[in-house]
Amino acid sequence: MIDWQRVRELRDEIGAEDFDEVVPLFLEEVSDTIADMLSGDGAREAQFHFLKGAGLNLGFAALSDLCRRGEQAAAAGQPDTVSAAEVAACFEASKTAFETEAPAQLAA
Repeated sequence: MIDWQRVRELRDEIGAEDFDEVVPLFLEEVSDTIADMLSGDGAREAQFHFLKGAGLNLGFAALSDLCRRGEQAAAAGQPDTVSAAEVAACFEASKTAFETEAPAQLAA
C-alpha cells in the first residue's frame, strides 16, 4: 500500500524538517480533492491525475494506481469506472497505514 522506499527518498531529498511540514499539506490537499470528487465538483479526469501524482510523490502506491486506472477510464469517457467512494476508502486506508507505520519505517 505504501512505497516506503519512495517515502524515504522524498524525506532525504527535502530534509526531515521540510518533510514533516509537507506531509500534512499533502494530506490536506488530497482530502480536499477527494471531497470535491465526492460532491461531484470538478473535472474527474483532472482530479484523478492530481491524486495519481500526489500519491506517487508520497509513496501512496495503492492510491496512485487506483487513480491511474480512474484517469485512464475518465479519458476514455467512463469517469465512473473508479468511484469517488473507492478513492476515499483507499486514501483513508493508505493514510492510516502511513501514520501507523511511519515511525518504524522512518526511524534513523
